[in-house]
Amino acid sequence: MSLSFQSSLLDLAAEPTIGPLSHVERQVLTRGAWVDLLPGWIRGSDEVFARLETDVAWQAERRQMYERVVDVPRLLSFYDEGAAMPHPLLDAALDALSAHYATELGEPFRTAGLCYYRDGRDSVAWHGDTIGRSRTEDTMVAIMSFGSPRRLSLRPRDRVGATLGFPLGHGDLIVMGGSCQRTWEHAILKSARPTGPRISAQFRPRGVR
Repeated sequence: MSLSFQSSLLDLAAEPTIGPLSHVERQVLTRGAWVDLLPGWIRGSDEVFARLETDVAWQAERRQMYERVVDVPRLLSFYDEGAAMPHPLLDAALDALSAHYATELGEPFRTAGLCYYRDGRDSVAWHGDTIGRSRTEDTMVAIMSFGSPRRLSLRPRDRVGATLGFPLGHGDLIVMGGSCQRTWEHAILKSARPTGPRISAQFRPRGVR
């Protein structure tokens, strides 16, 4: 079941802006993984959501699933290195994240992948971003959320340990780092509750998908 998008009463900035990254809080996981969290990093994020919803050339994809081809339960768009971003705030966020994590990451974030979860029926299954160098190397994936909150679930890949959950929306930031893509899995699970639309933007370094 879906809801129309409802703006946040706490996100009424006239112009979208990013805040300082000095307030991120790190949660150390197991097996060399960690996540950084910063709720409300983007002020005026609802304006960004509205622009992305209408301006992005969203793609509906189909994928092979065992013996049949199925619809991917979300809309997608990918911006490779050098591609023009669909909103100037994404450029500012990419530059700020690259500068903040330069010492730990050792390279800038390069690409942006956008996902549009239209309602609670849209989802992404348990997975790690392990296409490319991230299959064998530590890396980072930074995710910004716009629109209605959805729960990002995290669990150890070997299923030993608790599943964690972070409700992300309205300008929240989460960065998954260390071994997180190899040793943990993340998902946006389907929800039977009435759920408004959410757009996420994922920044990754070169050679990581």
